[in-house]
Amino acid sequence: MSLPHASMVVNGLPADSCCPAVLAAPLSDEEATELAGAFAVLADPVRLRLLSLLASAPTGEACVCELVEPLGRSQPTVSHHLKILADAGLIAGDKRGRWVWYRVVPERVDLLRSVLA
Repeated sequence: MSLPHASMVVNGLPADSCCPAVLAAPLSDEEATELAGAFAVLADPVRLRLLSLLASAPTGEACVCELVEPLGRSQPTVSHHLKILADAGLIAGDKRGRWVWYRVVPERVDLLRSVLA
């Protein structure tokens, strides 16, 4: 399984590295490190909620300004968590004027889902 975003680097490893299903075969140290880093990003309740809010957005994306109120956090705090999700390759953003609009990167989320199958 490889991701189409070959230029993306996550936790120091190319995002296109392939990882077998965790329960199907033993993971290498490198694969385990990459997956653990991505799952650690999702271990934070705020980031997990952000991913959920983005995934369920009616248009498939949301502006930072739309995420502040549902989370009950300040805009800088929300932006900080969004940056962590983006650095992990789980979301991508586009700057439009003053704000950044984020969307889920389905291939990356599908990879994490599939390694647990």
